[in-house]
Amino acid sequence: MKVTDCDGENSETDTWLDFAKDCGYLKENDYPRLKEKCNEIGKMLGSMLKNPHPFILKL
Repeated sequence: MKVTDCDGENSETDTWLDFAKDCGYLKENDYPRLKEKCNEIGKMLGSMLKNPHPFILKL
């Protein structure tokens, strides 16, 4: 299922954000904003995984 792939990629992005912050690649004020966006996307994907029927196209 592609949504599970997306959820995994979002988790990977979350990990890379931590790495980028720890290595000084991100500005301190960018990190919380990007982490929050990552969390929001994770919640949306989780919702889609729990209830996929509204997102299934009927052809």
